[in-house]
Amino acid sequence: MSDRGGNGASIIWDLGGTLLDTYPDVDRALARAAFRDRTEVSPRQIAEVAQLTRVSSAHALDVLSARHGVPRQVLQTAYGQVAVQWREHPPPAMAGAREVMDAVRADGGVNLVATHRDAAGARMLLDAAGLEVEDLVCAPDGFARKPDPQMLRVLIARHRPDPARVLAVGDLPVDVDAARAAGVPVVLLETPGIRQPMSTAPRITRLVQLLDMPPLSARR
Repeated sequence: MSDRGGNGASIIWDLGGTLLDTYPDVDRALARAAFRDRTEVSPRQIAEVAQLTRVSSAHALDVLSARHGVPRQVLQTAYGQVAVQWREHPPPAMAGAREVMDAVRADGGVNLVATHRDAAGARMLLDAAGLEVEDLVCAPDGFARKPDPQMLRVLIARHRPDPARVLAVGDLPVDVDAARAAGVPVVLLETPGIRQPMSTAPRITRLVQLLDMPPLSARR
Protein backbone atom coordinates (compact mmCIF):
# COMPACT_ATOMS: atom_id res chain seq x y z
CA MET A 1 0.00 0.00 0.00
CA SER A 2 1.02 3.60 -0.46
CA ASP A 3 0.74 6.56 1.88
CA ARG A 4 1.09 9.14 -0.90
CA GLY A 5 -2.14 10.74 0.24
CA GLY A 6 -0.26 12.11 3.25
CA ASN A 7 -1.95 14.90 5.17
CA GLY A 8 -2.95 16.92 2.11
CA ALA A 9 -6.41 17.41 0.71
CA SER A 10 -7.19 14.50 -1.62
CA ILE A 11 -10.07 13.98 -4.05
CA ILE A 12 -11.57 10.79 -5.43
CA TRP A 13 -13.03 11.86 -8.75
CA ASP A 14 -15.59 10.35 -11.06
CA LEU A 15 -14.42 10.61 -14.68
CA GLY A 16 -17.10 11.21 -17.34
CA GLY A 17 -19.30 14.19 -16.55
CA THR A 18 -17.06 15.24 -13.66
CA LEU A 19 -13.46 15.57 -14.82
CA LEU A 20 -14.33 15.28 -18.51
CA ASP A 21 -17.09 17.16 -20.35
CA THR A 22 -18.64 14.04 -21.88
CA TYR A 23 -22.35 14.84 -21.70
CA PRO A 24 -22.69 16.97 -24.85
CA ASP A 25 -21.54 14.09 -27.06
CA VAL A 26 -23.52 11.45 -25.18
CA ASP A 27 -26.74 13.46 -25.05
CA ARG A 28 -26.54 14.35 -28.74
CA ALA A 29 -25.90 10.76 -29.82
CA LEU A 30 -28.76 9.37 -27.76
CA ALA A 31 -31.13 12.09 -28.92
CA ARG A 32 -30.35 11.30 -32.57
CA ALA A 33 -31.02 7.62 -31.96
CA ALA A 34 -34.17 8.18 -29.91
CA PHE A 35 -35.61 10.58 -32.46
CA ARG A 36 -34.79 8.31 -35.41
CA ASP A 37 -31.26 9.51 -36.13
CA ARG A 38 -32.13 13.00 -37.26
CA THR A 39 -29.04 14.91 -38.30
CA GLU A 40 -30.06 17.85 -36.17
CA VAL A 41 -31.88 17.45 -32.90
CA SER A 42 -33.62 20.29 -31.15
CA PRO A 43 -32.63 21.81 -27.80
CA ARG A 44 -35.86 20.39 -26.38
CA GLN A 45 -34.90 16.88 -27.48
CA ILE A 46 -31.40 17.25 -26.07
CA ALA A 47 -32.86 18.50 -22.79
CA GLU A 48 -35.15 15.46 -22.57
CA VAL A 49 -32.19 13.12 -22.92
CA ALA A 50 -30.01 15.15 -20.55
CA GLN A 51 -32.58 14.84 -17.79
CA LEU A 52 -32.29 11.06 -18.06
CA THR A 53 -28.53 10.70 -18.40
CA ARG A 54 -28.06 12.65 -15.16
CA VAL A 55 -29.65 9.70 -13.40
CA SER A 56 -27.54 7.10 -15.26
CA SER A 57 -26.85 5.96 -18.80
CA ALA A 58 -28.75 2.73 -18.17
CA HIS A 59 -31.77 4.71 -16.99
CA ALA A 60 -31.60 6.87 -20.11
CA LEU A 61 -31.51 3.83 -22.40
CA ASP A 62 -34.45 2.18 -20.63
CA VAL A 63 -36.67 5.26 -20.58
CA LEU A 64 -35.89 6.42 -24.12
CA SER A 65 -36.53 2.93 -25.48
CA ALA A 66 -39.92 2.68 -23.77
CA ARG A 67 -40.93 6.29 -24.43
CA HIS A 68 -40.02 6.45 -28.11
CA GLY A 69 -40.36 2.83 -29.20
CA VAL A 70 -36.70 2.49 -30.15
CA PRO A 71 -35.04 -0.88 -29.46
CA ARG A 72 -32.71 -0.59 -26.52
CA GLN A 73 -29.92 -2.16 -28.57
CA VAL A 74 -30.15 0.69 -31.08
CA LEU A 75 -29.64 3.17 -28.27
CA GLN A 76 -26.87 1.06 -26.76
CA THR A 77 -25.07 1.01 -30.10
CA ALA A 78 -25.35 4.80 -30.39
CA TYR A 79 -23.95 5.14 -26.89
CA GLY A 80 -21.06 2.83 -27.73
CA GLN A 81 -20.23 4.78 -30.88
CA VAL A 82 -19.50 7.83 -28.77
CA ALA A 83 -16.45 6.06 -27.34
CA VAL A 84 -15.29 5.32 -30.88
CA GLN A 85 -15.74 8.98 -31.80
CA TRP A 86 -13.63 9.98 -28.81
CA ARG A 87 -10.57 8.22 -30.25
CA GLU A 88 -10.23 11.08 -32.73
CA HIS A 89 -12.27 13.78 -31.02
CA PRO A 90 -11.95 13.28 -27.26
CA PRO A 91 -14.00 15.35 -24.83
CA PRO A 92 -12.29 18.30 -23.15
CA ALA A 93 -11.51 18.64 -19.50
CA MET A 94 -14.33 20.07 -17.46
CA ALA A 95 -13.88 23.76 -16.74
CA GLY A 96 -11.88 24.21 -13.56
CA ALA A 97 -10.64 20.62 -13.41
CA ARG A 98 -6.96 21.46 -13.84
CA GLU A 99 -7.12 24.31 -11.34
CA VAL A 100 -8.64 22.12 -8.63
CA MET A 101 -6.31 19.19 -9.35
CA ASP A 102 -3.29 21.49 -9.17
CA ALA A 103 -4.53 22.81 -5.83
CA VAL A 104 -4.79 19.26 -4.51
CA ARG A 105 -1.16 18.55 -5.47
CA ALA A 106 0.03 21.87 -4.10
CA ASP A 107 -1.53 20.89 -0.78
CA GLY A 108 0.35 17.58 -0.77
CA GLY A 109 -2.67 15.44 -1.66
CA VAL A 110 -3.51 13.08 -4.52
CA ASN A 111 -6.05 13.03 -7.32
CA LEU A 112 -7.66 9.60 -7.67
CA VAL A 113 -10.31 8.33 -10.10
CA ALA A 114 -13.01 5.66 -9.69
CA THR A 115 -14.71 5.02 -13.02
CA HIS A 116 -16.88 2.55 -14.90
CA ARG A 117 -14.72 2.99 -18.02
CA ASP A 118 -11.99 0.54 -18.96
CA ALA A 119 -8.47 1.49 -17.91
CA ALA A 120 -7.04 1.96 -21.42
CA GLY A 121 -9.96 4.15 -22.48
CA ALA A 122 -9.89 6.15 -19.26
CA ARG A 123 -6.16 6.85 -19.52
CA MET A 124 -6.50 7.79 -23.18
CA LEU A 125 -9.20 10.33 -22.36
CA LEU A 126 -7.25 11.76 -19.43
CA ASP A 127 -4.10 12.09 -21.52
CA ALA A 128 -6.00 13.75 -24.37
CA ALA A 129 -7.51 16.25 -21.92
CA GLY A 130 -4.12 16.95 -20.37
CA LEU A 131 -5.17 15.69 -16.93
CA GLU A 132 -2.82 13.71 -14.70
CA VAL A 133 -4.04 11.53 -11.84
CA GLU A 134 -2.04 9.60 -9.29
CA ASP A 135 -4.17 6.46 -9.60
CA LEU A 136 -7.41 5.14 -11.03
CA VAL A 137 -9.57 2.08 -10.43
CA CYS A 138 -11.83 0.88 -13.23
CA ALA A 139 -14.88 -1.36 -12.86
CA PRO A 140 -14.06 -3.50 -15.95
CA ASP A 141 -10.88 -4.67 -14.16
CA GLY A 142 -13.06 -6.76 -11.86
CA PHE A 143 -14.38 -4.20 -9.40
CA ALA A 144 -18.03 -3.67 -8.53
CA ARG A 145 -19.77 -0.76 -10.21
CA LYS A 146 -21.10 2.15 -8.21
CA PRO A 147 -23.13 2.51 -6.03
CA ASP A 148 -21.04 -0.30 -4.58
CA PRO A 149 -18.17 1.40 -2.68
CA GLN A 150 -15.50 -1.15 -3.64
CA MET A 151 -13.55 1.06 -6.06
CA LEU A 152 -13.35 3.90 -3.54
CA ARG A 153 -12.29 1.54 -0.78
CA VAL A 154 -9.50 0.15 -2.96
CA LEU A 155 -8.19 3.66 -3.63
CA ILE A 156 -8.36 4.53 0.06
CA ALA A 157 -6.47 1.35 0.98
CA ARG A 158 -3.78 2.07 -1.60
CA HIS A 159 -3.17 5.71 -0.74
CA ARG A 160 -4.40 6.13 2.83
CA PRO A 161 -5.48 9.77 2.49
CA ASP A 162 -6.13 11.72 5.65
CA PRO A 163 -9.74 10.73 6.52
CA ALA A 164 -10.44 14.32 7.58
CA ARG A 165 -9.14 15.75 4.30
CA VAL A 166 -10.51 13.48 1.58
CA LEU A 167 -13.51 14.24 -0.63
CA ALA A 168 -15.34 12.41 -3.42
CA VAL A 169 -16.72 14.38 -6.36
CA GLY A 170 -19.21 12.99 -8.88
CA ASP A 171 -22.14 13.96 -11.05
CA LEU A 172 -24.61 11.11 -10.51
CA PRO A 173 -26.62 9.69 -7.61
CA VAL A 174 -24.55 6.48 -7.74
CA ASP A 175 -21.43 8.55 -7.06
CA VAL A 176 -23.04 9.96 -3.94
CA ASP A 177 -24.22 6.55 -2.76
CA ALA A 178 -20.82 4.92 -3.34
CA ALA A 179 -18.97 7.64 -1.47
CA ARG A 180 -21.30 7.53 1.49
CA ALA A 181 -21.04 3.74 1.68
CA ALA A 182 -17.25 4.13 1.72
CA GLY A 183 -17.49 6.73 4.49
CA VAL A 184 -16.18 9.57 2.33
CA PRO A 185 -17.77 13.06 2.21
CA VAL A 186 -19.11 13.77 -1.26
CA VAL A 187 -20.07 16.72 -3.45
CA LEU A 188 -22.46 16.44 -6.41
CA LEU A 189 -21.59 18.37 -9.56
CA GLU A 190 -24.80 19.49 -11.25
CA THR A 191 -25.38 20.61 -14.82
CA PRO A 192 -27.07 24.04 -14.66
CA GLY A 193 -30.70 23.76 -15.67
CA ILE A 194 -30.90 19.98 -15.20
CA ARG A 195 -32.90 18.75 -12.22
CA GLN A 196 -31.04 16.08 -10.28
CA PRO A 197 -32.80 13.43 -8.16
CA MET A 198 -33.24 14.44 -4.56
CA SER A 199 -30.05 14.20 -2.54
CA THR A 200 -28.78 15.77 0.65
CA ALA A 201 -25.23 15.93 -0.72
CA PRO A 202 -23.75 19.43 -1.11
CA ARG A 203 -24.09 20.58 -4.72
CA ILE A 204 -21.94 22.69 -7.00
CA THR A 205 -22.31 23.76 -10.62
CA ARG A 206 -18.62 24.64 -11.23
CA LEU A 207 -15.60 22.66 -10.13
CA VAL A 208 -13.76 25.79 -8.96
CA GLN A 209 -16.31 26.06 -6.17
CA LEU A 210 -14.43 23.18 -4.55
CA LEU A 211 -11.59 25.58 -3.76
CA ASP A 212 -13.85 27.33 -1.26
CA MET A 213 -15.06 24.11 0.37
CA PRO A 214 -13.41 21.71 2.83
CA PRO A 215 -10.92 20.16 2.57
CA LEU A 216 -9.34 22.56 0.06
CA SER A 217 -10.56 25.69 1.80
CA ALA A 218 -8.47 24.73 4.84
CA ARG A 219 -5.26 25.35 2.90
CA ARG A 220 -5.97 29.06 2.52
